[in-house]
Amino acid sequence: MPLYKSIDVNSQTNVKIWQISEPLDFLMSCVELDDIAQKRLSKMKSCTHKRGFLSVRMLLKVFGYKYCDLYYDHFGKPLLKDGRFISITHSHNYAAVVVSDQKVGIDIEKQRSKISKIASKFIGYESNYMDNEAPNYIKKLTLIWCIKESLYKLYSKSGISFKRHFLVIPFGEEENSTTAWIKDGDNLKIFKALFYEFDGFGCALTIPFV
Repeated sequence: MPLYKSIDVNSQTNVKIWQISEPLDFLMSCVELDDIAQKRLSKMKSCTHKRGFLSVRMLLKVFGYKYCDLYYDHFGKPLLKDGRFISITHSHNYAAVVVSDQKVGIDIEKQRSKISKIASKFIGYESNYMDNEAPNYIKKLTLIWCIKESLYKLYSKSGISFKRHFLVIPFGEEENSTTAWIKDGDNLKIFKALFYEFDGFGCALTIPFV
């Protein structure tokens, strides 16, 4: 069982990251799925997506949850029956789950140059400090995407734009956290964003700023 990393963010929040190396048949033999999960799995055409989906269920087991402890709301947001907050993500050969007593969001993305082609769709305020000629541009762009995606998972409201409603405050090369805002009408919500890098991937976690 390749549990890649476990991170205690604070006393209320823990992240577990799984390195997906097992074949599909092995993962299927290790987890239980209800009818809804089986249906979701059967609709996935990519073996990579199926393995990611099953690896998330492996992580639930590591947290001590059963398949029946997880369900989804009408937005497709995962929820736990014990009332704790959960967020899940997978990309290529990594999956992650965060469980917290606070609202929380998480995202993993592989650092790839093609993200620059969609930068204009999610970079707004951040264009004031981003330099597309900088050697760390793709890495930083990936982290900003991860932060905004994790905010979206946390906030789960229709009509929200990554570019117009989510703002990521500048952060330096050696930093592993920053502040992120959600500006929704007259409401301004502030969050702490933590981010990590490993094996060519970026990972970001957002929780309410206290």
